[in-house]
Amino acid sequence: MSKKARDRKQGLREVERYKRKLDILRASGGFNVSETPDERQARIEAAKVDPVTFAETYLPHYCTSKCADFQHWAAMRILRTQDIRIVLRWARGHAKSVWATVIIPMWLWARGEPMYLVIIGSNFDKAKTLLSDVQAEFEANPKLIHDFGDQQMDGDWTDGFFATRGGFVGAALGMGQSVRGLRRRTLRPTYIVPDDCETRQLCKNPKRLAEMARWIETDVLGCFDGPIQRLVIANNRFAPVMIQTLLLEKHEDWKCHEVKAYDPVTYAPTWPAKYTAEYWRNKERKDGVIPTRAEYQHEPHTEGAMFKDELFNWGKPPRIDHFKHIVGHWDVAYAGTATADYNAVRVWGLDNDNQYWLIATYCKQSKMADAVRWMIEYDRNLPDSAIVHWQYESQFWNDALAQTVRAVCKDEKYDLRLGQAERSKAAKYDRILSMHPFYQTGRVWFSEKLLNHNDSMVALEQLKGIEPGYDTHDDAPDADEAAISILSLYVEQAEYSDPVFGERPRPRNVW
Repeated sequence: MSKKARDRKQGLREVERYKRKLDILRASGGFNVSETPDERQARIEAAKVDPVTFAETYLPHYCTSKCADFQHWAAMRILRTQDIRIVLRWARGHAKSVWATVIIPMWLWARGEPMYLVIIGSNFDKAKTLLSDVQAEFEANPKLIHDFGDQQMDGDWTDGFFATRGGFVGAALGMGQSVRGLRRRTLRPTYIVPDDCETRQLCKNPKRLAEMARWIETDVLGCFDGPIQRLVIANNRFAPVMIQTLLLEKHEDWKCHEVKAYDPVTYAPTWPAKYTAEYWRNKERKDGVIPTRAEYQHEPHTEGAMFKDELFNWGKPPRIDHFKHIVGHWDVAYAGTATADYNAVRVWGLDNDNQYWLIATYCKQSKMADAVRWMIEYDRNLPDSAIVHWQYESQFWNDALAQTVRAVCKDEKYDLRLGQAERSKAAKYDRILSMHPFYQTGRVWFSEKLLNHNDSMVALEQLKGIEPGYDTHDDAPDADEAAISILSLYVEQAEYSDPVFGERPRPRNVW
């Protein structure tokens, strides 16, 4: 099938979709024919004051779940500032497109503001589809027509433009297209929405990203001419570098309204009317922590600059009681909140070939007690012939930690042999980087059982983020270095022959 034929077929599907939406709207009923003029006016005034009331009154088909506080906050923030540049960085599935392209602009129009809406899509066809949702409301929403009058159309979404009798103007634009023609007589855009414009393919092209960021800065912002200039960028952050990140880094006065889907510690949802904590727990279990948090928590996958994927070896480890020595190091975090450090427990073993094996791991933004319970459970299930030497960095020892360990051990009726360890005075970055030669020479291995293990993947993302000037979490890599440093002491000099450098002296005791 030719491209022209495919485009025509897609166009016909979009027209059919639009007709179905009109039919649904017209069949929705909408108003009480016996109501008094005062009742009608009271409804209109209440909707003008509050964006949630407006949405629930005139756009109930979008409000299948009770509107969230963050949605109300964003609408009010945009209302209060007529000259604003804001990124709605909301989690996927949290109605950012509906609020940015439909509810907020229609609400502002209903309040009497001049509204010239421009929707920018990743391409022109997607922008037209988004625009069709707005035009359909004016054409067939019975309650909207009853309260605000007949909105006979001039233009059509299929051409990328429409205007209503009530003064609402809408236009569609594809990323990178010429903005010429957006001016309509004396009207200039007042509200521009780049909506989900950053595709995964685009984010793999740094040069193209920079070009599109400049296009928004120059061509798009140049469309404004007047006191009302609202730029509302709607997208989650699924990649480390995006158009939104480039623009926010460059313009300190631009705003970012970030909404994550859930608390990573308790899994409490940000939108409890639509989601539950169990929904997000299941999402991480089924889809994996890394992809779930990229889409819903704005924690994009890290491409390692130094610790690259090709350096990671996965395999079947020796039997647990066949290791020379096993160390379990706990990197302690106190807070147990969504913004706190991770409690990272890393269990490493040294095999008879002097290879370092990651055997088990715990890596969560949790309370200290949860980490202690995990160590107890792991230790309890070890065979009698295997011993893990549990340790934590001595600087973390204080009353709070001591009380937590004692309380959990008492509750679990288990005496966990948890010792204090002194660390090198070297900078953390230098300590972590000291492991890099072991990765390069293939001496570090991860148990294949951890390949799809959520905590292991989170820890691996931390390791990939280690590079000069990094500002990411480093709790798991720090625990790795502590454990491997101890295991290095058990490498006998006569046995140790590096595959690259040959015979080397026994590693220096840094403890």
